[in-house]
Amino acid sequence: MSKDFTDQRLSYEKGTLDSQQLPSAPLDLLQVWLDEAIAQAVPEPYAMSLATCGADGQPGVRIVLMREITESGIVFYTNYESAKGQDFTENPNAEVLFFWHEMQRQVRIRGRITKVAQTKTDAYFHKRPHDSQLAAWVSEPQSGVVSSREVMEARFAELKQQYPEGSHVPTPEFWGGYELSAHEVEFWQGRANRMHDRIVYSQQQGGGWMTKRLLP
Repeated sequence: MSKDFTDQRLSYEKGTLDSQQLPSAPLDLLQVWLDEAIAQAVPEPYAMSLATCGADGQPGVRIVLMREITESGIVFYTNYESAKGQDFTENPNAEVLFFWHEMQRQVRIRGRITKVAQTKTDAYFHKRPHDSQLAAWVSEPQSGVVSSREVMEARFAELKQQYPEGSHVPTPEFWGGYELSAHEVEFWQGRANRMHDRIVYSQQQGGGWMTKRLLP
């Protein structure tokens, strides 16, 4: 059984990307676009698709939540023993994609992955809701096979007894933050007739950025 979507089309006419009005650094423009997405009530505008590739050469993509924009890149948190964590160990190169359908915009960020400092991980972990902290302990290892939902729920219940609301939950040693340090960032603004605006920032050897317009 097949389904034909070739007649489904949408004209993109909600904005432009003027190469004469760009900030010198791409993460400044990312912050501007993110602030505009928040102002327009885009659902979870900090959600991004994270693409990795390990030693087996098989790409993997999943949604994760960006938690910080730094001077050099973006920060997110996950299980170090997860499939993506294993990919980072084997190949620290990765790419993320933000897509804000309501604004007809997307941003691609390519770069290199490193772990953040343990103090930063601890600070973020203890900002999370109490039950989210417990859930991190349930996922050991993340993506590991579990015999049933009931096994997960039982482990969660045990942890709630061990660490009642208001108590200190230790940061799991297998959980923490990663920073993607950007070396290439592409901004895409949908335009009518598929004549989209695409501007790419490429980091230069001295640390500055060069911009180029790409064909759609």
